[in-house]
Amino acid sequence: MGFGKIHAMNVSMIDYGRGNLRSVERALESSGATVTRVEDPAGLEKAETVILPGVGSFGDAVEGLKQRKLWEPLREWVKADRPFLGICLGYQLLWEEGEEAPGVKGLGLFSGRVAKFEAKGLKIPLIGWSQVRVQETKRSYFEGGDRFFYHVHSYRPESVPAEYLICETEYGGWFPSGVKKGKVAGFQFHPEKSQEAGISLLKKSLSAIQSG
Repeated sequence: MGFGKIHAMNVSMIDYGRGNLRSVERALESSGATVTRVEDPAGLEKAETVILPGVGSFGDAVEGLKQRKLWEPLREWVKADRPFLGICLGYQLLWEEGEEAPGVKGLGLFSGRVAKFEAKGLKIPLIGWSQVRVQETKRSYFEGGDRFFYHVHSYRPESVPAEYLICETEYGGWFPSGVKKGKVAGFQFHPEKSQEAGISLLKKSLSAIQSG
């Protein structure tokens, strides 16, 4: 697929009071974006493109977003297929539920759950550089094809329909580490910690979700 011109490069990054977001902010700025932090529904109403980074646990993230009255507006945002990019835990929240927080519902773009790595002998969490395997039809997201990106996580989505898969990572078996459905996309790894490859991916992903 091709990428159109990124509209204005104005992005709104969700801040729900969990973790230091400055590294994500710097990476977005390096990709050419102007970043505004959003901490309440009023800020979200002004947004054009939303970035949801994530640290911590599935349930704690949902609770933090609810505390700032951002959870339901974000669910509506994703449901309406508006430009959205989730990173790490922000990516995992695109599924219906997470194993680490029984009974807590995610944004529900994809059916199924986010589960803990289980293969025997694996060190958990997965920390470090891992190669991603890019789907043939999605290679335009990645300069030079398969690339290495920085991962830090103990859980991963179990599955996603093939039509929405961008890339996979192998750790005790292949798992989906990049997805796009309409104008909503997400990555399990950290582009902001993945040097030039990550900056390039952010730029192309922003273009992709803005153009649909």
